[in-house]
Amino acid sequence: MIPFLSLKEVTGLHAAEIQEAVKRVVESGWYLQGAENERFEGDYASFIGSKYCVGCANGLDALIWIFRAYIELGVMQAGDEVIVPANTYIATILAITENGLKPVLVEPSIETLEIDPERIEAAITSRTRAICIVHLYGRNSYSDRIGEICSKHNLKLIEDNAQAHGCKCADGRRTGSIGDAAGHSFYPGKNLGALGDGGAATTNDPELAKAVRALANYGSSAKYVFKYTGRNSRLDEIQAAVLDVKLKHLETDNAHRQQVAKMYYEGINNPLITLPKRLPDAQDVYHLFPVLCTKRDELQAYLKENGVETIIHYPIPPHKQECYAKADWNSGLKLPITEQIAAQELSLPIGPTIKPEDVAYIIDVINRF
Repeated sequence: MIPFLSLKEVTGLHAAEIQEAVKRVVESGWYLQGAENERFEGDYASFIGSKYCVGCANGLDALIWIFRAYIELGVMQAGDEVIVPANTYIATILAITENGLKPVLVEPSIETLEIDPERIEAAITSRTRAICIVHLYGRNSYSDRIGEICSKHNLKLIEDNAQAHGCKCADGRRTGSIGDAAGHSFYPGKNLGALGDGGAATTNDPELAKAVRALANYGSSAKYVFKYTGRNSRLDEIQAAVLDVKLKHLETDNAHRQQVAKMYYEGINNPLITLPKRLPDAQDVYHLFPVLCTKRDELQAYLKENGVETIIHYPIPPHKQECYAKADWNSGLKLPITEQIAAQELSLPIGPTIKPEDVAYIIDVINRF
């Protein structure tokens, strides 16, 4: 069986450095809010291209604290609207509703699977305060058109960069540094993954960074002094140390993913399989490699029979989830493109450890389907 992703093998790529980093933290006797966090936050901010990075417990919390910080700073208030792609992992929507904000779901392009810039402006109302784009699958979703819309309507641009560490848009900027703020996830399976949960928020806004840091630390920016009603959502020292090790190798690991994606794009030739269109000049990092197939379930079973593990991302879109069945913003919502993707999407194995001969085998098997 060719695994979808072997975390053991991924960790094994840099095992000696990771073990040394963990040993250093264990022997230091300092496990929260110390030198390892400070080092990683500085290194990751520099890598992304932002002035500030605030480590927190996970990617969902990073987005939650960004929206909450904007509320605390008076930029947004409960009931305000945030435009967000309908085709996304539910965490993006959860971060909005958690703060009493209203998600306005916009359909993706069936060609790119990312939010369709030409559908955004029609969704803007007098209550719209932000656009939250998602660099889903490790693919850049930003375009100049989105930037123009934000500028024209005075909207905040927030990025969900949970799946796109190292991705670049057409002008060379890294995703996560393009908008006003961005949330990042370091879930183990991500391109930059911890040995557990972890996340971060990046921004160039010092006041926003300060508020996010306080909110993720019980609402406190000084010991035993609480400005906000926050939560405990901190990145621990071991995870920060591990992430700093893996950050040094991220571009090499991403280059391997890009080479695998190139093989898929050049090798897959089956009229039943549709590959997403690549945006011109963008440098995607292929956290996932999604394909569309009208016989998706048959294809997945066929690949399994032939020793290839795949995963569906995602079989039920957010607006069809039970938790949002009675939400006022979801009343009568019809999103046929998003639902088509949910019914047809299948993610092929891709990662920093998959062998070229295994990729060639997968291509051959797919072409015979």
